[in-house]
Amino acid sequence: MDSPMCLVENADGELHVVPGAIKYLMGLNQQVVVVTVVGLYRTGKSYLMNKLAGKRKDIDLGFALGATIQSKTKGIWMWCVPHPEKRHHTLVLLDTEGLGDVEKGDSKNDAWIFSLAILLSSTLVYNSRGTIDNQAVENLQYVSELTERIKVNSSSAASSSHDDEEGGDAQFVQFFPNFVWAVRDFTLLLEINGRNVTEDEYLEHSLELRKGGGKKNLMYNLPRECIRNYFPSRKCFVFPTPTTPANMPHLDSMDEADLCGSFRKVADTFCCFIFQESRTKTVKGGHKVTGRMLGHLVKTYVETIAKGSVPCLENAVLAMAQIENQAALDEGQAVYQSGMEEVKALFPVDMGQISAHHLRSDHQATQAFMKRSFKDENGDFLKALAVAIAKHYADLLIQNEDASEKKCVALLEKLSAPMAQKIKEGIYATPGGYEFYCSHHDNMVAQYRAEPDKGVRAEEILEQFLRDKSLEKNSILQADKKLTENEKKIHEEKERSAVLEQEKKAAEEKRLEMERTMEDDRRSKDEKLKQMEEKMKEDLKQQERDFHRALECKMQEQKDLLEKGHKEKADLMRQEIEEFKKSNKPEKEGGGFLESTVMPVLRLGLDAANILFQYKLMKVAFMK
Repeated sequence: MDSPMCLVENADGELHVVPGAIKYLMGLNQQVVVVTVVGLYRTGKSYLMNKLAGKRKDIDLGFALGATIQSKTKGIWMWCVPHPEKRHHTLVLLDTEGLGDVEKGDSKNDAWIFSLAILLSSTLVYNSRGTIDNQAVENLQYVSELTERIKVNSSSAASSSHDDEEGGDAQFVQFFPNFVWAVRDFTLLLEINGRNVTEDEYLEHSLELRKGGGKKNLMYNLPRECIRNYFPSRKCFVFPTPTTPANMPHLDSMDEADLCGSFRKVADTFCCFIFQESRTKTVKGGHKVTGRMLGHLVKTYVETIAKGSVPCLENAVLAMAQIENQAALDEGQAVYQSGMEEVKALFPVDMGQISAHHLRSDHQATQAFMKRSFKDENGDFLKALAVAIAKHYADLLIQNEDASEKKCVALLEKLSAPMAQKIKEGIYATPGGYEFYCSHHDNMVAQYRAEPDKGVRAEEILEQFLRDKSLEKNSILQADKKLTENEKKIHEEKERSAVLEQEKKAAEEKRLEMERTMEDDRRSKDEKLKQMEEKMKEDLKQQERDFHRALECKMQEQKDLLEKGHKEKADLMRQEIEEFKKSNKPEKEGGGFLESTVMPVLRLGLDAANILFQYKLMKVAFMK
């Protein structure tokens, strides 16, 4: 992306997605790390984003920086650049319009912008100026409204009650981004009670809760509690003033070398932290998000807000899963069909060739499906892929048989033409003609057998041909006056034996074809089951990582509350942690999880085999 583009337009207080930006995301198949900056307007948010992108506004058409009191960024702007440290990842930078813009005068609109930033981010950067004082914390009032504007589970999406979310704040911790507070134009000493402190200690000190009740303390503690509960992973950077006040309006056009050295040092440290610590964006269930999936999420969330509803993580993921799984199904079918084009061009081929191509293409199709699909918990889309592949394979088997039949019939017609001519000329209607006919007949059959690449119906077509020629052969036998009646009977019995032998060969050919097809189906089923289990296990591991990360954060928060003397709050958090453990801990491998998600796939083989043969029989009957 050469320059940023508007992702979410904010026009007259209403949010709309920008189709061009969504189209760009839909074409982005790499996993994404999403970093969003929020904060009051005119606090230098865009400069940080340009720094992360490694661009300068005047040279590289980066995010707009303003030199006046008017906000330059409206809505949410997006810039996608290659991630500098994660291979095959895209860094998606989102620059939001300034909160508290006096020209807008709509706190509700600000709250939705802030909520979208939370929903879309891997890392949320809150940008402020001066110090982290009570005013700076209160400017994050939108944090205290998050349970009203974001729901985790669909069962509570229609309700605004915080209690409806099982596990309370811990539910949010699993899915909320890392939190980075960037304090701009910081001029104080990092000291507390005469002791030097780190930037992170400065932040934690600013978020300490006051003891005691009363409305004043409750109001003081509310935003701090919300920040602590929703964002247990917190980091702080304090930036000194980058240049003189006179040069500040021209910050975007100044050379880096002209900026304050201490400012440049903090900015570089900030960028390194973001690049190294920002996780790949995930959604509920631990699924990693691609650009295409991010596009679906943006559309879903913005459209939900536009309707006046509360965005729900679970509903958004389910809606996205339906779209992605259908696309994964279509992609899997396309991969299979493309893989079978090579062998289709060679028809007729033997069963071994078409089987080998089928298994390879089936494996590649399943891989393509697994790579894109997620939350196909009952295996419905994977089963649909198996059925579609079985039908296509049945079609190809029929086409291969048809090609084999045409080639074999044409070959037999060509090889038998000289004999047909001799019959017309009466060459075999003489004493000893039967022996002459048998010699030519056996030579013709030998030539037929020696012809390569006849396909899967070679023996069956020969059996039909020999049966059709048996009457002709018997007529020549009976007309041969050189042979005695006893010799004729011996030849008749020999001919019946030859026909029966050929029938056995044709039957064996069909049996081997069916066995190979059933074996293919078994191997296909085992392959799908193996890949499904591997995907489920990886998903389970990711869910466990998310669960333990959230649990550790809440336990650390409870410990901090106890150490600071907030026993009542610590007890409430302990209850919340216990509830969170009961309602959210992933099931262990081999238990109910795999039984409910993987075991249904065991039926894939039978389903596919039945469909393959029924479809094949129906197709043959229709053609007849």
